[in-house]
Amino acid sequence: MAAKVDSRYTGRSASFPVRLAIQEMHVMTKTNRRDLLQLGSASLAFPLLAILDFGCASNQDETTTSTEPATEDSSTESRKETDSGTAMKIQYLEIVSPDVDALCKSYEQLHGVAFEDPDASLGNARTAKLPTGGLLGIRAPLRDDEEPVVRPYFLVEDIDAAVAKAADSGAEIAVPPMELPGHGKCAIFLQGGAEHGLWQL
Repeated sequence: MAAKVDSRYTGRSASFPVRLAIQEMHVMTKTNRRDLLQLGSASLAFPLLAILDFGCASNQDETTTSTEPATEDSSTESRKETDSGTAMKIQYLEIVSPDVDALCKSYEQLHGVAFEDPDASLGNARTAKLPTGGLLGIRAPLRDDEEPVVRPYFLVEDIDAAVAKAADSGAEIAVPPMELPGHGKCAIFLQGGAEHGLWQL
């Protein structure tokens, strides 16, 4: 808003210095207003440009991230192989012990499982279900010279072929494939100072 000037100093009768001073005051007032407007616009525009620039940068980063192809590492491939059924699976975990009831009680307290009554087809073993779908069986020795042992039986599709491969690798076949009514077939081989079991459903 221009400064108000007494009319005595704006007419032709006013002296030249007075008119010049008034004109300069008007010019300064207009200039100050223009400078202030430009300064205000700049102060508003700077953060706006900064925000726009930041937003564009963020969008570019998101676009770059989203367009990067997903890569699969070896652990992912191993999980796929496991899901496809190529991994080893314990179908039956056999524990031979002279104190079956005490051992069953310990496992029940430790793992919260429940053991069934003795199963005659599994050497009177008391069994509990494994999370993998197989069974844990605890039984007493079947003969006087049978030592306590923990023996895993790995699931195979063809037990005869698996036993043949074990023999070819130098294993000693302790128990050839035998039928277990209601459970499938099992076999036992010895190798590396340990007992190994095979199981076919």
